[in-house]
Amino acid sequence: MLVALTAGLVPAFVFAPGPLATNMSSSESVDQRHLIDLLSASFVDYWNSGEQSLTPDLKQVVDYWRCFHVVKALIAATLLAVLIALGVLLWKAFVRARGLTAGRGVPLATASTVVTALAMVSLAAVMANIQGALAPLSSLLTMLPQHPPHGALADTLGQVRQRLADNPNADGRTPPAVEVIVSDFSRYHVVIAVAALTVAVVVTGLSVLSWRMSIRTEASDQRARRIFRCFGLLSTLVSLTFVVLAVANVSTATEPAPALLGYFGGGW
Repeated sequence: MLVALTAGLVPAFVFAPGPLATNMSSSESVDQRHLIDLLSASFVDYWNSGEQSLTPDLKQVVDYWRCFHVVKALIAATLLAVLIALGVLLWKAFVRARGLTAGRGVPLATASTVVTALAMVSLAAVMANIQGALAPLSSLLTMLPQHPPHGALADTLGQVRQRLADNPNADGRTPPAVEVIVSDFSRYHVVIAVAALTVAVVVTGLSVLSWRMSIRTEASDQRARRIFRCFGLLSTLVSLTFVVLAVANVSTATEPAPALLGYFGGGW
């Protein structure tokens, strides 16, 4: 059942978000090329409006993108839960098995490792899509062509870069659109920082549990002890990685303008 759910959720993650987001946001069905075109035109109109509130066209694109990421986050979270359950079953089977030959033990260990790796990928997908759902405008900005050859978009992006290169925090001189973009970009990084810190805490707890289980396991059961130690070491490394990720994003969230300027200058 768990394998069947995994086989169904993977294609659902790829193909279902677009149609479901279209229904949820009452938008027309769009492919990526059409979405970029809509975003480019509506972003130019928003910048030229001089208003803080999003224009109707840009709001529609942002609403669609938010729904798109909500659907993907829910599917990815479901897939993560399924993979965790499947991984636990496989690792338990491997630990408890006695007298396995290489022909049977290696495939079981390989399947357990693959499922664990897929669970990590699913976790990353959950985090990325939560980030996109809570800060959809910044997520959308990553899709803008940063060096269009000419036209209204090129002029608008040039003006954005100029405003960010000036002092975007200067009172009375900051265009409302810049305030919105900088605020959303800051939230974009706060979300991933909080998510990374949460994961680090949970994984640290799993690391402690793994080391305790390795100590409590009888010395005669060498396979179980090795697996618990490997999990403890791996969990520690993963936890440290997420702590570094959280710190980096907190740093960007506190000073978002330089990072935004770097993005609009051609990087991210």
